[in-house]
Amino acid sequence: MEIDVRHLPDYLFEASWEVCNKVGGIYTVLSTRANILQKKYTDRIFFIGPDLWGEQESPWFEEDESLFAPWCDWAFLNQHLSVRIGRWKIPGKPIVFLIKFDTFFQKQNDIYAEMWMDWGVDSISAYGDYHEATMFAYATGMVIESFYRFHHLEAKNVTAHFNEWMTGAAALYIRKHVPKIATLFTTHATSIGRSIAGNNLPLYDQLEKYNGDQMARQLNMTAKHSIEKKAAHHVDCFTTVSDITAAECTQLLQRQPDIVTPNGFDKDFIPQGSDHDRTGKKAREILLDVAEKMVGHTIQPDALLIATSGRYEYKNKGIDLFIDAMNLLRKMPQLSKDVIAFIMVPGWVKGPRKELQEILQGKESASAGSPFLTHELVDPQHDMVINQIRHLGFSNSERERVKIIFVPSYLNGDDGIFNMPYYDLLIGLDMTIFPSYYEPWGYTPHESVAFSVPTITTTLAGFGVWAKKEGDKKEGISDGIEVIRRNDSNYMEAAEEIAALVHELSLKSNNQVKMLKQSAVALSDRADWAHFIHYYQEAYSKALYNSFIRLSYPYKLKE
Repeated sequence: MEIDVRHLPDYLFEASWEVCNKVGGIYTVLSTRANILQKKYTDRIFFIGPDLWGEQESPWFEEDESLFAPWCDWAFLNQHLSVRIGRWKIPGKPIVFLIKFDTFFQKQNDIYAEMWMDWGVDSISAYGDYHEATMFAYATGMVIESFYRFHHLEAKNVTAHFNEWMTGAAALYIRKHVPKIATLFTTHATSIGRSIAGNNLPLYDQLEKYNGDQMARQLNMTAKHSIEKKAAHHVDCFTTVSDITAAECTQLLQRQPDIVTPNGFDKDFIPQGSDHDRTGKKAREILLDVAEKMVGHTIQPDALLIATSGRYEYKNKGIDLFIDAMNLLRKMPQLSKDVIAFIMVPGWVKGPRKELQEILQGKESASAGSPFLTHELVDPQHDMVINQIRHLGFSNSERERVKIIFVPSYLNGDDGIFNMPYYDLLIGLDMTIFPSYYEPWGYTPHESVAFSVPTITTTLAGFGVWAKKEGDKKEGISDGIEVIRRNDSNYMEAAEEIAALVHELSLKSNNQVKMLKQSAVALSDRADWAHFIHYYQEAYSKALYNSFIRLSYPYKLKE
């Protein structure tokens, strides 16, 4: 679709639970895309997120009471809408509305009844985070309407973009109450698809046999699936992030996305030149130092440092496959180099291990405690990672080439052991491995190549599918990335391939590794927002065009 300048927005609203609220990958999508959008629509793009902060302010939000103060006061006095306005502390510093939504719980049942009568949204079996997200979303719809009417934007092209099922109620509210606003809805992963995968059911081999409504009832996901499906069907433009999730949406939500909007990356904050080298050297020293203190013996200075990271989704993120691959690697008699495999996945932690902290600080201690854990878990007996490591017989002893270290803490620069942010540690790695089973896009391998770190991902990751088409042209890791085939029936084959690829890397010279890093960066250069933002421009244009048709010829559009 060619973009018509008449169908581009004058004002944009974009809502997400992860605006100024760092939870997962959607935060990265929005926060890195914001910079280029702010350049295109300076202070005419407004991000909307939940105000979850009490006495301690969000570290990503800077309040500015001078922004839209007359409207803010009017909305509070006349509509009881509590909104704080400021700047998102990211490149571009876009305007943000943070919404308090506590008062909406008082009329929760009325809101659910309204959504049922208007759209058929089934909230009867809702539980947990559904209530909180939906009250935020409903409040978001009211805030957008209030701003729109107060500032008399009726003659402007206005779009409102909603991310994930958590904001579905806002999309439906705007469609009903302010139909002139063009609406977009993006699912980054369908709630029912993620649930099918997380419940160890074969998502891909059986996809065409699944009915989304039926599976939602079976897996107790009816409310989330219902609001997601209704939002997808009643917006002017429905998008998703990869070809993989497009197929998932078509089958499970019964609407084919209008546009696939792949996730880009903003590389402005990545260290360059000598800064990159210095950061990488420091990270490598810290990673090796922690590893040596944990296992209690010297590790080869040229040891391979590899890692997996992301959310603690044991099967979906391929954490289980990563550990099994390391188990196969450690049994390879031809492996002649030490390999330190880090699992950087936040878990349920009490805090850093005190005895390990003391050793790292140079204090005398008999032992660092567990040779596998950098931080103390609340319930180690039931932790899947630790149980798999122990079941497979890892020891991290001196005679074993492969050591495996579980880092179950958020790496925000203040974890008590590494005290470096994840990105700064990432630069010190030789390779990353993300053998995902369910990964709509895959920022972790995307980040790796952007930081010059060769990576392994799978054909079940959106980024992997994109990379397979665009950059993974050679066998093995020689071009900086390898996208291995994964499906519902080749688990051990994938594990064997990962082990072989790590062994292949262990045989490469320093010059060969340097070339790998350069190849990784070259791939990432084609996957930044400068290349991908046009998909969003196309989505805005399509939403506005469809809204014009909807308003002019309502009988022509199927609901």
